[in-house]
Amino acid sequence: LEADRQNRELISNISHDLKTPITAVKGYVEGIMDGIADTPEKMDRYIKTIYNMSIEMDHLINELTFYTKINTNRIPYTFSKVNVQNFFEDAAEEIRYDLTSKNIAFDYQNTVGRDVQVIADVEQMRRVINNIIGNSVKYMDKPDKKISLRVRDAGEEIEAQISDNGKGISSKDLGNIFNRFYRADSSRNSTQGGSGIGLSIVKKIMEDHGGRVWASSVEGEGTTMYFSLRKHVA
Repeated sequence: LEADRQNRELISNISHDLKTPITAVKGYVEGIMDGIADTPEKMDRYIKTIYNMSIEMDHLINELTFYTKINTNRIPYTFSKVNVQNFFEDAAEEIRYDLTSKNIAFDYQNTVGRDVQVIADVEQMRRVINNIIGNSVKYMDKPDKKISLRVRDAGEEIEAQISDNGKGISSKDLGNIFNRFYRADSSRNSTQGGSGIGLSIVKKIMEDHGGRVWASSVEGEGTTMYFSLRKHVA
């Protein structure tokens, strides 16, 4: 019964989140057909909006497809020895480039030793980071938007912290955010998009890596997401 309820909720969430960009695309296409976009500037704005909405729909569909695969253990992980410094430096460069284009300040610090390694699937660990960062960006509400990535040595583990100065998460919702399809403040999510499965994908990937993921948050101040992996001992 619970699985059936969750499946119905997933379909409802995805349907709702696809309806928003589809409605926008239809509206802008009709505007072009009716001649409302009667200047090169308007036409350019309409086309860019249609393109961005198409990207959002593509992302939602890809997220659902990936979730279905990972939840039925059909993702073929490719584990290898990964140098922690090199991996996060590369990830930080990609994050900085993306956030700069969104006018979000980014800060990165890594205090893990140069020779520390973990066993991980690089592609899926990047998905973990991107899902967390994407969630932070979605709920930014400050004029000066900030996200930071900290990586530190935690004894037998390495620990990454991704912090933002967004809306924060209430204490009643914080314990559920990694659950499948959970959407804290559904009214807010409906305007921002998001199927409610991004963080559950993060949790599943970290569990499959033998790692952990958790969060802390203060409403109105921001949220910090943590994830950790055991060090590889040669």
